[in-house]
Amino acid sequence: MLKEKVEKALNNQILIEADSSQIYLAMASWAETQGLGGTAQFLYRHSDEERIHMLKLVQYINERGGKAVIPALPKPEKDFKTLNNLFQTLLKHEIMVSDKINDLVEVCLKEKDYTTQNFLQWYVAEQTEEEALAKTIIDKLNMIGSDKSGLYMFDRDIETISVQSNTVTPK
Repeated sequence: MLKEKVEKALNNQILIEADSSQIYLAMASWAETQGLGGTAQFLYRHSDEERIHMLKLVQYINERGGKAVIPALPKPEKDFKTLNNLFQTLLKHEIMVSDKINDLVEVCLKEKDYTTQNFLQWYVAEQTEEEALAKTIIDKLNMIGSDKSGLYMFDRDIETISVQSNTVTPK
């Protein structure tokens, strides 16, 4: 049975994961309208992955005797001046998500909910991968600079980059 503080913190993380999915969906739409089809596909997949992260939390809360709350979501930003700006925004967002996951782990440890703390280790590892991927993409964009042929190749290549190494599927 989940303790009240843990359940509340997990439900807050559902909001963060759902919001992440919406943010990346908005980013994908922006990229698509800018002629960046490869980037758009990468971000559409990223949006789907965030939704799966949310579903995993929903199912965990319900299985542990809690009640998952499906939140209303704020409208995400829709304009990103440049591709570099978009990925800088993505990195900042992933760092915030990492901080929230760490806060959630801390709640579990204080509440001595080692089962949930163990469950969350997947999210801790996932966030490390997400931040590293965003940093790598920004490094590549910085290398390209304003070279249009480099941007073309980047957009073509990013479509094949895996959002995460281990696929998670909801039950």
